[in-house]
Amino acid sequence: MKCGLLEKRQGEFDDEIGIAAYVWYEKDWTHDDYDHVHQRYQLTYVEEGYQYFHIENKIYLVPQNHLIWIPSGKRHLTQSEAGTVNLMVILFKEVFDNDFYNEVHVFSAPSVLKEMLQYASKWNKLLDENEEQGYFLTALLSSLPHFCTEKKGLQIPIPVDSRLLPVCNYINKNYMEQLSIDTLADISLMSIRSLQRIFKRETGITVQKYIQLIRILKSIELINTGQYTLSQIALMIGYKSLSAFTTSYFGIMKEKARISGKF
Repeated sequence: MKCGLLEKRQGEFDDEIGIAAYVWYEKDWTHDDYDHVHQRYQLTYVEEGYQYFHIENKIYLVPQNHLIWIPSGKRHLTQSEAGTVNLMVILFKEVFDNDFYNEVHVFSAPSVLKEMLQYASKWNKLLDENEEQGYFLTALLSSLPHFCTEKKGLQIPIPVDSRLLPVCNYINKNYMEQLSIDTLADISLMSIRSLQRIFKRETGITVQKYIQLIRILKSIELINTGQYTLSQIALMIGYKSLSAFTTSYFGIMKEKARISGKF
């Protein structure tokens, strides 16, 4: 199953759908283990749980009550270790003349958009479009640029330089430890100065910021389980105190909202 559709080949069934906008709402979503591409534009709303989207040279985290917009022709792969993932996918055949629709976007769903998506679920898996469906989903599509408040902090950059991949892999596996820049430099077979310079050039962020980013994204996964307090999560991802964690979180996410209503 890809993008909610059982396809004959990668992306083929998506593009053969006749209606202008196809809605798929699914509880306990089943993920694929390979990437795919289609010509339709894709809007995914994560109602419960979270998803990771691998798109080109970035990985995007889409947590609960967030959306991701994927332009036409973008090869992507979804992954999640959440116990339950409930989500909606809407595949659009055509879009408006606006630069918004040609870029990947991750943003939260305000209450009005959330209600619109819930209403759109009435057309779940329908292949025969009616007039109300056409008008409503066109209105939803046109409203997306106005609702989008970008979440740049939810993007994980992937370096192209092969010397940096072992460094990223090491951080991803050991983020809960007190990582030393000396150790990371040894792994990359570079000097500390070279590692820091090349890492920033390749990813756009420093090594320290990358570690911080991985920790915060892991914290979102843990918050999603509902099994731990924020103080426990802070220790589990490598912070010595709750205050250090919250400062790091807000620094990465660049917002003063509450985390899942728990602050």
